[in-house]
Amino acid sequence: MMRSDTMKKGLERAPHRSLFRALGLIDEELSRPMIGVVNSFNEIVPGHMHLREIAEAVKAGVRMAGGTPVEFPVIAVCDGIAMGHPGMRYSLASREIIADSIEVMAQAHPFDGLVLIPNCDKVVPGMLMAAARLNIPAIVVSGGPMMAGRFQDKDVSLSQMFEAVGAVVANRMSQEELAELEDQACPGCGSCSGMFTANSMNCLTEALGMALPGNGTVPAVSAARRRLAKTAGMRAVALVKEDLKPRDILTPENFRNGLAVDMALGCSTNTVLHLPAIAHEAGLDLDLNLINEISEKSPHLCKLSPAGEYHIQDLYAAGGIQAVMKELSLNGLINLNIKTVSGLTVEQLIEQAKVRDYNVIRSVQEPYSPTGGLAILRGNLALEGAVVKRAAVAPEMLQHTGPAKVFDGEETAIEAIMGGQIKAGDVVVIRYEGPKGGPGMREMLGPTSVLAGMGLDKEVALLTDGRFSGASRGASIGHISPEAAEGGLIAVLQDGDIVEIDIPNYRLEVKLDSEEINRRMAAWQAPQPRVKEGYLARYAEKVSSAGKGAVCNR
Repeated sequence: MMRSDTMKKGLERAPHRSLFRALGLIDEELSRPMIGVVNSFNEIVPGHMHLREIAEAVKAGVRMAGGTPVEFPVIAVCDGIAMGHPGMRYSLASREIIADSIEVMAQAHPFDGLVLIPNCDKVVPGMLMAAARLNIPAIVVSGGPMMAGRFQDKDVSLSQMFEAVGAVVANRMSQEELAELEDQACPGCGSCSGMFTANSMNCLTEALGMALPGNGTVPAVSAARRRLAKTAGMRAVALVKEDLKPRDILTPENFRNGLAVDMALGCSTNTVLHLPAIAHEAGLDLDLNLINEISEKSPHLCKLSPAGEYHIQDLYAAGGIQAVMKELSLNGLINLNIKTVSGLTVEQLIEQAKVRDYNVIRSVQEPYSPTGGLAILRGNLALEGAVVKRAAVAPEMLQHTGPAKVFDGEETAIEAIMGGQIKAGDVVVIRYEGPKGGPGMREMLGPTSVLAGMGLDKEVALLTDGRFSGASRGASIGHISPEAAEGGLIAVLQDGDIVEIDIPNYRLEVKLDSEEINRRMAAWQAPQPRVKEGYLARYAEKVSSAGKGAVCNR
């Protein structure tokens, strides 16, 4: 018996069948596996504007394999457009709505399987969280990465666009050049072309075994993307017949594979929020200490934008995620005999993979670094952890000590940076931007990009209980937990306090004695919530710390 039979078969389901007939479905379609096609298309997100076409290819694949596709939508926020204003508070919070809405649709209408079509930031993890929670056969096929833009004979991406704002402020770029870059940075559909959060998560979905080879790297504009979508639709029907479910795939071993690939690629720090949240829905506990454990063993093989000059299209041409996994497997860093949605094991999938360009994917013998692209820092400033994209930090900033410049929110920090108030050696601290305090844990691409554009990314560090865009680079340390709104030590920092950052040794400390810390904490009072009604107010009440993946307590 198929899951969908509960809404299709039997005398008492005659009214239900009459509603299906209103949709134009015939008996033959009702007798087949019913596959929900979850489409995050909208007309505000460049990464999603072509997803109607991807969905049509998926539905063609479902039909070719003998299934009946039924499409329904979910929301999607464009982080780039939401950046730098109150709208960014809704981005991370949208992840929970996406997961919940898929649960609602797939339980109210018991589909036999799902094809999940995300592309950007919170949509990918939101869909994976739903798949793990529902645990019905499911496969992901993303819309694919945007091609890089071209400016002054160089490939560029959205990160250069944000950094250009600081370059204009510092008189390092003219307004005319800015206007030209604005026209060239984002040439068309797809998730922005660097190893930012969207592409990080699409690549890691492939590494986790929940998507077919190519999901993370085949360009959005390529015919290969449409072929991949058809194949994913066909596999969805096969997964139903094989009864292969997300929790059969989302095992501790596959999460370790995902983390190893994360370290090799130098992915966005946001993966440290999303992978634990996905694991949580799968009934697993992905402890932050595991990230450092795997980072110590997993070499950094790729320097992709914003850390380097290459983009996702270059990773695709160099062999893609399967080639990265093949290279990691040479050092025993990939679990091979585990399942994927392809129906093949990891070992079978990567058997024919090879690195086609060792400039883009370095060998395990000659990595950029013997350790991975992310690091979890701890210390009195981050008792529950903080995260840094180590791969995008200049060598001279891996260890840094300097005076704090403290700001209660992103806007005042940007104003100070653009006003010339931040000097070489300073440690900019932006607080009350965490999951509860923000609320919604806004990304801080604005401050990091302005600093980089002004040429200060190798001289100034930035700390926050908020988070960073995957496009951020420099000594940008986020997810500081406990956050300020929960009484973390970051709440009582003052201008001039000496902060010590030691990334190689995973430490983040402020040089204050216990007596001074106790005095300040005794005087501290929690601020009034910034948002007192609507979805964000409810979200702030339920959300956990960043150290636990910012999942909502139920």
